[in-house]
Amino acid sequence: MDKNLNSGYSNSGYSNSGNRNSGSYNSGYRNSGHWNSGDRNSGSYNSGHWNSGYRNSGHWNSGNRNSGSFNTDCPKMRIFNKETDMTVKEFYDKYNIYADIPLTRWINKEDMTQNEKDKINGWEALGGYLKTLDYKEACRVWWEENPNDHERFLTLPNFNAEIFKEITGIDVTKPETLIEINGKNYSISTIQEALKRYIND
Repeated sequence: MDKNLNSGYSNSGYSNSGNRNSGSYNSGYRNSGHWNSGDRNSGSYNSGHWNSGYRNSGHWNSGNRNSGSFNTDCPKMRIFNKETDMTVKEFYDKYNIYADIPLTRWINKEDMTQNEKDKINGWEALGGYLKTLDYKEACRVWWEENPNDHERFLTLPNFNAEIFKEITGIDVTKPETLIEINGKNYSISTIQEALKRYIND
């Protein structure tokens, strides 16, 4: 196996799956930067082509964070369908929108529905199973488990509760009421989801 972990040809960098890359972690061709999925980029983190800047998803850009073509600057940030007075770089320098969305959650056997027990093999020996969460369910779980993160999202420029709910499934127009069951707190929406699953099963 190639010691540089390249799966393409004529790569001088590392972990490239394209061809003729001199950078690293490129999946395109003829990139001299890093982490590019497009072709002929000399910058880094580009998903378009022929970019010499950084984090461009368009083409022929020498600026940064452009999704169009032939741009030399950094565009204004659009958030919640509206443009702000900040560039994309200025926005990310000021605001943190990272969220560690969970992909899975362990479901104890006593919380499993009958349908889950019928479909899941080995749950009895394991005492439950590892459930894969769909996107909006994962967002809601993250929101419920991380109340300290709410403020930084709710105070984003142009924040729009309707758009936020459409994308994440999280309704911020009414506070969640928590109910304690067996020493654990569950939101009303989580209980409603479980009841729907139980009824549908």
